[in-house]
Amino acid sequence: MGAWFWWMIFGMALVTYIPRAIPLTFLEGRELPEAVQNVLRNIPYAVLGALIFPAVFFIQENIWFGVIGAVSAFAIAFAGANVILVVLGTIAILSLYGLWFG
Repeated sequence: MGAWFWWMIFGMALVTYIPRAIPLTFLEGRELPEAVQNVLRNIPYAVLGALIFPAVFFIQENIWFGVIGAVSAFAIAFAGANVILVVLGTIAILSLYGLWFG
């Protein structure tokens, strides 16, 4: 392992630490406006959607496999099921789809 390896680890640690340390340092003891809090609460869902949505269309050669999986997961979750039931239900639906049309 050369020096470049250690510099790369140091750089990655720095760019990971700085975005977390700055808000803690400058916003300590302050309360953000309600509008900003609402936006920050929704960021994890937006990022998760941005990561998952493109994968829906490239999961297999058959685009319907991803579309049916996404629609079924959304429908099961919208019905109020917990995460485990959403995952298991979607796996079951896609297994049946794969058996019938695969």
